[in-house]
Amino acid sequence: MRNMRLTSEKRSVFSCFVAHSLLAAVLLTAMTGCGQGRLAAPTPDREAAAVLRQSLSSEGGDSGEGGAAAASTGTGWGTLTGRFIFVGTPPGAKQLVVDKDMAVCTAEGRKLFDQSLQVDEASGGLANVVVFARKAGRVKEREFSAEPLVFDQKACEFLAPVFAARVGQAIDVRNSDPIGHNTNVSGTSFNQLIPAGNGTLFTPASETGMPTMVTCNIHPWMKAYAVFRKDGYVAVSSSDGSFTIPDLPAGEEIEFQVWHERSTGPNGALAAEEPELDWSSKGRFTVTLTADETTDIGSIEIQASALGG
Repeated sequence: MRNMRLTSEKRSVFSCFVAHSLLAAVLLTAMTGCGQGRLAAPTPDREAAAVLRQSLSSEGGDSGEGGAAAASTGTGWGTLTGRFIFVGTPPGAKQLVVDKDMAVCTAEGRKLFDQSLQVDEASGGLANVVVFARKAGRVKEREFSAEPLVFDQKACEFLAPVFAARVGQAIDVRNSDPIGHNTNVSGTSFNQLIPAGNGTLFTPASETGMPTMVTCNIHPWMKAYAVFRKDGYVAVSSSDGSFTIPDLPAGEEIEFQVWHERSTGPNGALAAEEPELDWSSKGRFTVTLTADETTDIGSIEIQASALGG
């Protein structure tokens, strides 16, 4: 329970409030006399009451769960980095069923395979893990790149199985195939036919919670995932499993969310045994960064069982 005892300053304000009320009662008694019926109730000093309320609220008295979050007290900016390692023997990729536009999609006997689990043979690095800050007390001002983020599709598959962008960032949705594709970003208004050899710009207008699916309505085996964040504090692990998120607010505890397409956790939340990071069953961990420094959380081992294998 929060300690609700008044400080000396509050007691002084409260005493002033009581004194004002008693003085009002005495003066009213003197003016009306004791034998002229019931006395009117004393009128409280509203100005003193307002001061008292302000004093109490400034001390952070009890508030409901829906109250505003406390402002960040940290200063400066830091960088978070780490690496995801797959533990176990990754299963072989499943061949996809391709039954349309085969002259292009399976040209020269080419086969398409499921891309949901990509593990580096040499290092065991796990690619396409999404990491993002769930909430940050401060956000560093950064300009968007003059060049749009490229999201391409070629040989009837998305070249980036998982990608991240900031809300408001321009994305060049390209089609490098000689046939048309219909690109559909779930949860957004973007659902457009992209003619052969063309592209169009898409600017996400709102955040996703977890990553959202991207599909082609013409070729149903095509699938990717996109994550959009307002603050841009998001990364997707590279082929060696590494990730980096720069310009995070230092000096405050930040909770991060971790996701993978194959995760057996709720909504893709990725489990890991990392007690030092307070890693939860919801795929979340917490870190406090130091200004002008890079915090390396090291190699995070992801068991095969956490990815359904």
